[in-house]
Amino acid sequence: MQYREMRNTRDGYAEALLELGEKDPRIVVLDADLARSTQTEKFKLRFPGRFVDCGVAEQNLMATAAGLAATEHIVFASTFAIFATGRAYDQVRNTIAYSGFNVKICASHGGITVGEDGSSHQALEDITLMRAIPSMKVVVPADYHETREAVKAVAYVDGPAYVRMGRPKVPVLFDEGYDYRFGKALVMRPGRDVALIACGFMVHKALEAAEVLAEEGLEAEVVNLHTVKPLDREGILEVAARTGRVVTCEEHTVVGGMGSAVAELLAEEMPLPMRMVGIRDRFGRSGSVEELVEHYGLDARHIAEAARELCGHNGGGTRKAAAGRKRR
Repeated sequence: MQYREMRNTRDGYAEALLELGEKDPRIVVLDADLARSTQTEKFKLRFPGRFVDCGVAEQNLMATAAGLAATEHIVFASTFAIFATGRAYDQVRNTIAYSGFNVKICASHGGITVGEDGSSHQALEDITLMRAIPSMKVVVPADYHETREAVKAVAYVDGPAYVRMGRPKVPVLFDEGYDYRFGKALVMRPGRDVALIACGFMVHKALEAAEVLAEEGLEAEVVNLHTVKPLDREGILEVAARTGRVVTCEEHTVVGGMGSAVAELLAEEMPLPMRMVGIRDRFGRSGSVEELVEHYGLDARHIAEAARELCGHNGGGTRKAAAGRKRR
């Protein structure tokens, strides 16, 4: 597929912070000595009195964020995903989430596409950790515009939230003024043979896989599940009933991630054939983005293979059977 533009999701985050900061004096931003990488440096330059660099001390970063939120501020806390969710988990769980504070943890460098920095910096378990915390919302936007709008929306969703961003530039899939809807799955491409449900970096890979499958006569529906928690139960069940087969696609471990969230729902409400494209119980490793995406089976080829396996194995009857099941 040819894309018109490539941009960082982090840039969308920076622009959203500037917009929020201009309109709402309650907005404050914290970072952990990574302001240039997370793009919060732009907010620091515009609003120096509402920015705190906590240094290489992520646990203190989260505790400070909780304290500011306790004084009616809306706090954005940023660092790399591996540090935000791993090193500071206790503070996120017990100090922020347990108290229901309005802290928005917006972490960059999530997933395998951190690249050459290797396993120590590649957060592959962060969605699992965050979605397991009661009251925590989890958002994984797909491009620059979706990140920008998602951050602005999450700012005014009550309670804590986790927004995951990547390191590399990704295709711009949406236009300026995109109508982002928190908590609502978005159908990017209609289809009837199989559903490719993806989030974040994997949305454009799912769209590429759908193009490949279309050349073979298979109509794949591509769904952007940008809000992993709270899960759009009704939206996913509608897609599942329409297609009868589901492939989830995530740049994350398949243990407890977005695919698990979808599988949990379908197991309860509408059991049907399903495959998960993701990282299977492995650590990351150093390499280029392209090498790692292929090595861990996250490219369009592997997504298409999973879809073919479902469609070839189950023929044409599964979709009708699933659509006819009564939901509880």
